[in-house]
Amino acid sequence: MLKNYFNTAFRSLWRHKIFFFINTMGLAVGISAALVITMLVSYEFGFDRFQAHPERIFRVVTDIQMGSVQGHNATVPGALSQAAQELTGIDRIVPMLRMDMGTMSVQIDQANGAIKTLSADQVIFTDANYFQLIPYKWLFGGNISQVLKNPFQVVLSQRSAEKYFPRQPLSSVVGQHITYNGLMLTVSGVVADLTDPSDLEAKEFISLQTLNKLGAADQATLNSWDDWSLSLYLQLAPGTAPQQIEHLLNNIFTEHQSSNDPRKISLHLQPLHEVHFDSRYETPGIHIADKSSLYALLAIASFLLLLGSLNYINLTTAQASKRAKEVGIRKTNGSSRQQLIIQFLGETFIVTLLATIFSLLLCPFLLKLFSSFLPPGLTLDFLWKGQTIGYLSLLVISVTFFAGCYPAIVLSGFNPVHALKDQSRLLLGQSRQLVLRKGLTIAQFTIAQFFIILTLIISKQVYYVLHTNMGFQQEAIISFSIPNKSHRAALKQSIRALPGVAKVSTGFVAPAYIGAAFSDIIFNNGKEALKFTPQVRTGDEDYFDVYQLQLIAGRKASASDSVRELMINKAFMHELGYKNPTDVLGKLVHYGRDKSLVPIVGIMQDFHTQNLHAPISPLIFGVEPGQTFHVRLAEQTNAAEDWQQTISAIRKSFKKIYPEASFDYTFVNQQIAKFYEKERATTQLLNWATGLSIFISCLGLLGLVIFTTNSRTKELGIRKILGASISNLVLLLSKDFIRLIIIAFSIAAPIGWWAGHEWLKDFAYKTSINWWLFLIGIIGMVGVALAVLAIQTFKAARANPVDSLRDE
Repeated sequence: MLKNYFNTAFRSLWRHKIFFFINTMGLAVGISAALVITMLVSYEFGFDRFQAHPERIFRVVTDIQMGSVQGHNATVPGALSQAAQELTGIDRIVPMLRMDMGTMSVQIDQANGAIKTLSADQVIFTDANYFQLIPYKWLFGGNISQVLKNPFQVVLSQRSAEKYFPRQPLSSVVGQHITYNGLMLTVSGVVADLTDPSDLEAKEFISLQTLNKLGAADQATLNSWDDWSLSLYLQLAPGTAPQQIEHLLNNIFTEHQSSNDPRKISLHLQPLHEVHFDSRYETPGIHIADKSSLYALLAIASFLLLLGSLNYINLTTAQASKRAKEVGIRKTNGSSRQQLIIQFLGETFIVTLLATIFSLLLCPFLLKLFSSFLPPGLTLDFLWKGQTIGYLSLLVISVTFFAGCYPAIVLSGFNPVHALKDQSRLLLGQSRQLVLRKGLTIAQFTIAQFFIILTLIISKQVYYVLHTNMGFQQEAIISFSIPNKSHRAALKQSIRALPGVAKVSTGFVAPAYIGAAFSDIIFNNGKEALKFTPQVRTGDEDYFDVYQLQLIAGRKASASDSVRELMINKAFMHELGYKNPTDVLGKLVHYGRDKSLVPIVGIMQDFHTQNLHAPISPLIFGVEPGQTFHVRLAEQTNAAEDWQQTISAIRKSFKKIYPEASFDYTFVNQQIAKFYEKERATTQLLNWATGLSIFISCLGLLGLVIFTTNSRTKELGIRKILGASISNLVLLLSKDFIRLIIIAFSIAAPIGWWAGHEWLKDFAYKTSINWWLFLIGIIGMVGVALAVLAIQTFKAARANPVDSLRDE
């Protein structure tokens, strides 16, 4: 019986090849999008789900309130880690200090004394509790509970060990020496790489106690209440309320906070499952996912699946009258309605199954196509996990019932007498279904036009943020780091002498930076000493010229090896309580670790230090050379080719002084463009969603037009004999569909405006939503629809009326 159902279903589908193809393609596009999006969402929500008792693990984060300005930080004062040891109700305290090591020299202690220089990968300072919190598999070394208790020890992941010590057994790596920027460490263990996604994953683990054996600045990282560099994770004891520990931590911090600090600083325990999704506490180098974006992706997948299903329902019910005789004959021969429903659901199942198989074949191509904004850990292997196979099985069953139930009920419900004898009654039933088909068509084009409008709004905002004046020169500037300060002046002089170089400077990061760098400032306004935390930038005397920063009052700070004078921006001037720039010149502030008095000698024009999601921050600038070079290339006639020649010359100068170091440069404008990777990925995804929704909608439109023209063949013949022109007939067949598209636009426009307006709320600086965006949307949609309609309507209008009337 089952075999008969499938044979009958295959024959029926094959008789209607065009509609079979349209239905399969529509569902395949929807299922492909749903599959890739579900893989992505499952991967993102799978972060840090493998630890033992993850519900008891928390990260300590900092919230800062100063007036109307709010700040958030994923780090805490280093001294808090030691102070928290006194508290009860905590099973483990795990301090972590992430390091951006730049280049790293790896010394292999062998007979030949070979030395290699490689880039360090995800290095953290931590202690043995880290391996009790994160279930790394211990491969080689001592007792995992005792490792990293002594200074100058490092544990390597298997991948790092194989990179640094190739062609050596992992067991021999333990006891070897590695030098990190002049700091020699001993490998005390090797752990296996994590197989599950985690934000806590690192590749190289240095003993935290090493910092106490270094200089005062490094010791302050662990022991100071003013150095906010340490990440702190806690695993609470069973039954301990996080609010209780949070209260105790805030009490400890308040005891060490200055009483005249105008900031309201509070510590919070952030659950582990929120770390991956909370962009307020973003850490450079750590991938943060946006829950709202993931839910939006799921909505897109649902919409595309819905479009494919609506196509199937629309086209299948539109063909109902064509299959009436088939149903009548089957019922006359004894088929029950239940058997007919099973047969028609079987047809839907075959279409859905073929669409799913086609989607699986498309999946590797789609993953490669979208690789630019998919997380690197999401690979094709994820496709063959049990949960993905289960999802696909559920998807096939769900789509089969959703898309197939209504057509099956309609088709199986024909009265056999009417189906075989009185077609007029069937046409009356078809007219009742016409309202439904129009509603489904409106729904399809509402979704498509919603995507068009939202894509136009988001694309306009992305263009705006990428082309907004940041307040400094960002074009034709490259930056790179040197491994140490030795020979810094010689390298600068060598680069400055190159003909393709306009300006060169050394210092800290570029004016706009993907992370944030803050410094505590104490200012006495004559009544009280106030504490502020502005952003900080430093650079030598040429930094201003490289980036063409503007002074509005005062002068540049004098050149020095350390910061002895400060310049501040207008935003910080206002925060200090001054409106006139000249009034703040000469004022003294306490700056630096030793809180020495430093005068304010200049007021800078405001510039953006972060992306346009955030308002311009208060900022201080001190003249001090650093290990990051900033080189502005000279204007060239053939910029791309000439700049590469100049960069090659800079590389030669770099290698001449630092032969073992890696020369890794980036263009500053490319760094700034990375601020908006998420927005550009959203735009690209919406472009694809828009294209796919238009494709599916137009497939359905084409199917309906084919059915309509086939059903009105006699009418078209008569009209043509009576003198109707081809253009009249094309207009006659097209106007009803265009009317439906306009109705869909009237529904989609306000929804699209609302969605775009809500999305723009996340930006401090935003573009406007202009009326012409909606005009472009409706003109584009109508244009595409007319092109699809013209394919069939023009063909039908040109047909010889004699043929159609003779056939009738």
